[in-house]
Parts: sequence; structure tokens; C-alpha cells
Amino acid sequence: MLTNLPPVTKALLIANAVVFLLQALLPSAVFAPLMLWPLGIDAHVRALGLPGFMPWQLLSYGFLHGDLAHLLFNMLALVMFGAQLEYTWGQKRFLTYFLVCVAGAGLCQLGVASWSVAQGGMPYPTVGASGGVYGLLLAYGMLFPHQRVMLLIPPIPMKARTLVIVFGVITLFMGLTGRQANVAHFAHLGGMLFGWLMIRHWRGQGPFGRRPRARRF
Repeated sequence: MLTNLPPVTKALLIANAVVFLLQALLPSAVFAPLMLWPLGIDAHVRALGLPGFMPWQLLSYGFLHGDLAHLLFNMLALVMFGAQLEYTWGQKRFLTYFLVCVAGAGLCQLGVASWSVAQGGMPYPTVGASGGVYGLLLAYGMLFPHQRVMLLIPPIPMKARTLVIVFGVITLFMGLTGRQANVAHFAHLGGMLFGWLMIRHWRGQGPFGRRPRARRF
């Protein structure tokens, strides 16, 4: 199966698998500085050994996973949507897009988690490539809107555009209602948002409006 994958998708798949294996073999404290931590952690909490936010965490958190099911779901989506996008865009653009979605999802999650800490909540780390994967899902729906995609649970075929809308609405509902509190729903939405902005930028369109007019000099 790996031999049929384009190089960047294959490299991301292998990197995530290797890191997950290391997570299983090494103490969790080794990876704590690579998880995404919120701003505003006070000295008392730091005394417990919890690290604070560092800029590299906006990318490194995306290569860590909480459990095997978390990893498998993200890697399956990476193969399903990422391979076709890499064939379409090429290696450089695909990797740039994926990392922008991971970092964008991290920024959104950083804001939500930091706000929670400011309201008196306990700090918690975020891990997983889901923000990047949701960005890939959005891109697939935008580039191949009428392509049929088969869900695993439930096994219902639907158009890629419909799948994006369904996942986006469910994720927004979960985030606003606080369902599945251990899932970073706003990170998923952030990955989709930054992916959408990136595609509009590549198409020469403004962030939230029409195509900008060229300036005359």
C-alpha cells in the first residue's frame, strides 16, 4: 500500500506512526514540551511539571496522538484525501497546505484553551493531526465536490461537498454545546478555516470578499 502513495503523504504517514511508537515506548513526560499547551499557565501549575506554550508546539502537536484509534482515524483520512490532493497540487504545495492547516488549527485551539485557563479552568494539552486532516477534507470537497465518498460509520456514500458540510456542522455543534469535551472541535474548525483561506489565496481571492482589484502604478 505504501508503494502506491505519493512521497509527502507517505512521509507524513510514516512520521506519525514512528512518533506514536516512540510515545508507547518512552515516558509521556518526554513529549510534554511538544504538545500544544495554552497561554497563562501560572507558576503554581508549572511547579507540577507542566510546560507552557512554545511556538514550535503549533506544528509538533500535530504529530502526536492520544491513542491508537486517534492515530488510525487521522491516517486513514490522510491517505483517502491527502494522496489525491498531492497528485493534484504537487509535493511542495500539498505539504505547505497541510502544515498551514495544522498551525492554523493550533492557533484556534490555543485561543480557546487559553481563554478557558483565564476563566479558571485547568490547563490541558492538545495533540493530533486532526486539524490538518479536516483541512484536507475541506480541500477535497472544494476541488472534487461531486466525487463520491464512502463513510465507514455509517457506510453511506455521499458527495465530497456534502461530507464537508456535514462534518463542519457536526463539529460546530459539538464545539458550541460542549459535547465530547476531550475533543478539540475548534481546532478541527480552525484547520478547515485556514485551509479555506489558503485555497482562496492561491486562487487570487481576498479572505472574505471578492477577487481584489489590481493596483495601478
